[in-house]
Order: sequence, then C-alpha cells, then structure tokens
Amino acid sequence: MATKKVKQTIVTPIDERETFVSVAKSVNDADGITMDEKLRTLYQIQIKDTAIDKIHLQRGELPLEVQDLEDEVAGLNTRIANAEADIEQIEKKKADFKHAIEEAAMLVEKYTNQQNNVKNNREYESLGKEIEYQTLEQQVCEKRIGECERDLQEKRDLIASTRDRLAIFEANLEEKKKELETIIEETAAAEEKLQAEKEALQKKIDERMMVAYNRVRGAAKNHLAVVTIEREACGGCFNQIPPQRKLDIIQGKKIIVCEYCGRILVNPEYKNDYKSEEVE
Repeated sequence: MATKKVKQTIVTPIDERETFVSVAKSVNDADGITMDEKLRTLYQIQIKDTAIDKIHLQRGELPLEVQDLEDEVAGLNTRIANAEADIEQIEKKKADFKHAIEEAAMLVEKYTNQQNNVKNNREYESLGKEIEYQTLEQQVCEKRIGECERDLQEKRDLIASTRDRLAIFEANLEEKKKELETIIEETAAAEEKLQAEKEALQKKIDERMMVAYNRVRGAAKNHLAVVTIEREACGGCFNQIPPQRKLDIIQGKKIIVCEYCGRILVNPEYKNDYKSEEVE
C-alpha cells in the first residue's frame, strides 16, 4: 500500500541583513492584503516610530548624562575600595615589621646575655656580629614602618578626596535621575499608547518586511525608512525621482525603493491621509 506523501511548507529564513530591495522581489498579495494596504501600514508604523523618537528627543542628553554619572560613581567607588584594600595590605606589612623588630630585640637581649658567659674572644666576636645584625634588622624594619606610614597617609588622603568627589557626583546623579524620571513620567502614557498602536500595526506586516524596515531605519540618520515624495524628490535623501518612477509610487502596486538611500517611497497622498496621526 502506497503511503501518502505529506506536503512540506518551505519557509524562507529571515536574513537580518535584508533590505527593502530583496524583500520587494518576494512580496505579493497572497496573504489577502493588497500592496497599497501594506505600504499604508508601513507608513503608519513609521509615523508611530517618529512620534516615539520625538518623545525620546525631549529627554535630550539626560540619559547619556545619567549613564556617564553612574559610570563615574562606580569608578570612584572602585577607587575607594581598591585604596581600602591597599590600606589593609599596608597595615599587615606594618604589623609584620613590628613583629620582626620585637623578635630582633629579643635576640639582641639573648645574645647580649650570652656574651657575658662566653669563654673566649671568638665566641664573643661571633655574638657581637649577631647583635649588630639584629640591630641593623631593627633599623631596617623601623625604616619600612616609616614608609608604610607615609603610604597609609597617601591612601587615606586619596580616600578622603575621592569621597568628596563621590559626594558631588552622587548629588548630581540624583538630581539628573529625578529630572529624567519626571520627563519619563510625563511622556510614559503617550509612549505606551504609541508603542501599542505600532505593535498592532506590525501584526499586519510580514516579518521579513519588518526586519528590512528596522534595518533601514536603524541605518538612517533621521531614522526614516518609509518616506513620501517631497517636491519630486525622495523625502529621505532628497534625490530627484524620474516621472515614470513617481507614477509607479502613486499607483502603490509594488514596493518602490529609492535607488540612492534604500528607503521605501510611498504616495505623497499618504501624508494628507494620516496627517492627524503625526506628532508636531
């Protein structure tokens, strides 16, 4: 008995490097949505993204300033922590030198007592050299302790000055954070609404087209991936568009991409149709 072959659906993998040019070759109306509807939806998505960009623009350089201050505060805290670790090590060395001085003093006392009971000059001189050596060892350790004291003072001064700077940066950071939070709170509702509207529109668009849209938008300085014709030119790069190409754009039956910048070009009438959705 022959087995029935199961028809497999071949799905074209999504290429993150894809542009509108490559997508245009494979897009059709098989999903029941006309090309004009797809182009209109993409244009509306662009309107939502532009409005969200304007909201982010209201925050100005504050997010970057907050990030820089957070990095500075983290760096100062690290500097303090490193200095405190250094102090701990120096204190340990200082304690070791003190212990060495105590041991040397005990040996000096021991050898001095032994000198009083020696039977010949040879033993006396040998003990004298040991006393001299231990005395020098005490002097060296005392010198090292002095160096430790200077190092400790330097580290303490560094910590004090760093704490002063840290207090200034933390106060500035707190102020900038509050300022940024206020702006975010004031625009949060509007941004959430725009984001929800954009996500609803995205469901109508093929995933490959959205990948291309995001790639072109991310590469453009003005973040525009879908533009209308402006004075016979591309609304993104302002290069002139041939009359026949303009006619194809107005008809909206296929994806037309600007040959200079790679943006999708759409009917200039869309601008009037969706003027109420644009944020000034």
